[in-house]
Amino acid sequence: MSAAALREPAPAKVNLFLHVTGRRADGYHLLDSLVVFAGAADWLEAAPSAGLHLTVAGAEAAGLAAEPDNLVLRAARALAAAAGIAPAAALVLDKALPVASGIGGGSADAAAALRALNALWGLGWSEARLAAVALPLGADMPCCVGSRSCRMAGIGEVLGPAPRLPAFGILLANPRVALATPAVFRARAARFSAPAVLPAAWDDAAAMARDLAATGNDLQPPAIALCPPIAEVLAALRGLPGCLLARMSGSGATCFAIFADPAAARQAAGRLPGEWWRWGGGLHAQRV
Repeated sequence: MSAAALREPAPAKVNLFLHVTGRRADGYHLLDSLVVFAGAADWLEAAPSAGLHLTVAGAEAAGLAAEPDNLVLRAARALAAAAGIAPAAALVLDKALPVASGIGGGSADAAAALRALNALWGLGWSEARLAAVALPLGADMPCCVGSRSCRMAGIGEVLGPAPRLPAFGILLANPRVALATPAVFRARAARFSAPAVLPAAWDDAAAMARDLAATGNDLQPPAIALCPPIAEVLAALRGLPGCLLARMSGSGATCFAIFADPAAARQAAGRLPGEWWRWGGGLHAQRV
C-alpha cells in the first residue's frame, strides 16, 4: 500500500434473526433484524489516480470475475456525482468473503469504498450523508456504512440501537453455493412475522442465545428448499461442542453459530469440512 493510499475493512454482516414483517406496495419486503458485524472481512484500498479503476484480488476474487460493473464502482461513481467531482481513484478489493452468501459482502465492500473515498477526496461528509448516497445502491447499504451492531427495520434502511451485547464468539460457515436473494424471497411462504421483542441488554452469550432462539430467520426454510446443503451446514454447526445457537444469516447460504467466546468459535471452525468456507472469532471492532 502506498503512503497516500487509504485502507478500509468491509466486515461480514450477520443477521442474528430476520423476520419478514410485511410488504410495501412497490414490492419491497419489510424486515426486522438484529445485525452484527463479524471480524471476518474484505479490505478495500483507495489511492489517488487519474481515473477510476478497480482491481479484485484475494481468495474469493474468482466469484466476482463475471461482474464487470462491481457495486464498489457504482458506489464510487455515486459519491463523485453527489459531490460534483470526477470519479478518480485506484481501488483494490481484497476479497475474503464468499460472494452471494447472505453476509452482505458486496454492500460492505461498497460501503468501505464510500468511507475510503470520502477521506481520499477530502469531502469530510458525515456518516448520515454517506448513508443517503448508499441507500439507492441497496437497502442494507446504510447499516454497512456504519458497520455497527444495530436493529434494522423498514426495507433495511431504518436503523436503531441494538441491545447491549455480551462478549461472544461467532462461527460462519458456507457450503460454497451462491444463492440469489430474489429467488429466496420468491420461494418464501406468503406469511409475515411480528417484530421480535428483545431485552435492553444481555449478561452473557447463553442468555442472548436463549432469547434469540425464540426468534427465527423467515428466509431459512425457502433457502433450504433451494439449497439443501444449508441444512447440512446447520446440522454440523449444532453438533459442535459449545454451540449455543445455529441459524442461517440473511438469505443464505452462510450460516452462523454462537459460542461463549471467540476462542471457542475459532477452535470449532477447525472441526468443519475443509471444502466449506468457514471462519471463527469475535465481532468487528465497532466504529465510533
